[in-house]
Amino acid sequence: MNARPDTSRFTIGTLSKETGLPVDTLRYYEREGLLPQPPRRSSGYREYDRGAVKRVRFILRAKELGFSLDEIADLLNFSADQERGVEGVKERASRRLAETERQIAQLEAIRSRLAQLVAACPGSGSPACCPILSTIRDDAPQPVAATPSCCSGVRPAAAPP
Repeated sequence: MNARPDTSRFTIGTLSKETGLPVDTLRYYEREGLLPQPPRRSSGYREYDRGAVKRVRFILRAKELGFSLDEIADLLNFSADQERGVEGVKERASRRLAETERQIAQLEAIRSRLAQLVAACPGSGSPACCPILSTIRDDAPQPVAATPSCCSGVRPAAAPP
């Protein structure tokens, strides 16, 4: 009868394959305390279990929700706090939501401004008249005006050879 290998404990390479993360990232998570230091085999190799896979997947799902690694560390700590853990999780998630809404508002303002600049730019003519370049070059933001006459889109005729 063939003995089945023990798959409940495995190396960092297997953890990497199971989670889709590079080995260096897993080591970084260990250094940062997000992933506990695993026991080592007599050969010195780290020895992980299924709990490590679950923890890394928790980290990945939290990152997908926009949480920073520091916030994820807090969430991991709160998940073990039977008395006030849920309260702490909700508070962190509420802060993350508020920050996400602030970032969305900022991105919407950027999109609006960029759309105005793109619409005002003829796409040809002198770079000195380009409203996009003018806005980026100037210290004070300029209102988007109609396309300047120097940006008529007509290129000057090339000088004869």
